[in-house]
Amino acid sequence: TMNKYTNIDEYIANFSSETQVILEKIRAMARKCMPSGSTEAIRYGIPTFRVDDKNVVHFAGYESHIGLYPASDEVINEIPELKKYRTGKGTFQFELSSPIPYDLIEKYLIYKASNAK
Repeated sequence: TMNKYTNIDEYIANFSSETQVILEKIRAMARKCMPSGSTEAIRYGIPTFRVDDKNVVHFAGYESHIGLYPASDEVINEIPELKKYRTGKGTFQFELSSPIPYDLIEKYLIYKASNAK
């Protein structure tokens, strides 16, 4: 079922050790970037950071990539380098076969955090 995870630790524990390292790094960056009072949750079955009861950022692990959501046009306008990672309407996809662009992910998290209030 979608909601088998009750928290982000449980979710991340489900992945290979290599993927766990990446997910934990994104989680740590999000914790640092989000405004105080943000909370962690599982929403739509994946790790989510919430601010004032609103979902701000989701991230997820998959077989061959990491997903980061939402991927809006506003974000692309602000951080054009992210454009090549956007797949479909609302998703950034980072292939596990390539280096993860943590600097861009951090810019994204800062942008989302600054627009969360």
